[in-house]
Amino acid sequence: MLDLYFAMQDLNREAIKHIACTMKAGMNLRDIKALCEDYLLKNGADSFWYWDVGAFVFAGDETAISVSGRDYTAADRTIQENDMITIDLSPQKDNIWGDYARTLVIEDGKVCDKIDGIKNDEWRSGLQMEVWLHKTLMDVAAPDMTFEELYYYMNNLIVKKGFLNLDFLGNLGHSIVKNRNDRVYIEKGNCQKLSEVKMFTFEPHISIPDSKYGYKREDIYYFEHGRLIKL
Repeated sequence: MLDLYFAMQDLNREAIKHIACTMKAGMNLRDIKALCEDYLLKNGADSFWYWDVGAFVFAGDETAISVSGRDYTAADRTIQENDMITIDLSPQKDNIWGDYARTLVIEDGKVCDKIDGIKNDEWRSGLQMEVWLHKTLMDVAAPDMTFEELYYYMNNLIVKKGFLNLDFLGNLGHSIVKNRNDRVYIEKGNCQKLSEVKMFTFEPHISIPDSKYGYKREDIYYFEHGRLIKL
């Protein structure tokens, strides 16, 4: 069963690589959404688990918007020469989920392949912060830690580093289940232990105060012999 989840995440990783090589200034977000979903369906997915949307795509100031999938519509918007695009993928096959998001930066009309090479200081620092938060998760998450404890720990770090949590519900991730209505969240009041679920996502959606841009990075994690592993 674990291999099936790995396959979905590998599909997501390959889809982002494919889009990063394809995407350029002048493309419409609706076309990018269609390209992502077409790639997912042609390469292993049979459907999409989150409100039947396979790719949530945002650009520019829309990257700071946090909405439910129930309310999402891809904007009729063109990518600019210098722009930022967040892509959040949710394929499934035989009810096995993938869940994966990345914020990509376009400078001089092309996708930047390395975060440290991004020229825009704010964009670079936002994406570096996302990488650091995921690394910190690997260092601090323990099987006996509760979702609420992780929520407070990470949100305190986000604030201390000068960022904001943009999520419309304030959470930082959720369990991976078979029915989206059964998810539990990294949120205040959830006293379940992390090890009480098979897998969970970590997906901080953050911004710098007074900025119009948001940053997101999502991966799935699970415990094996007490050690946190990225799917």
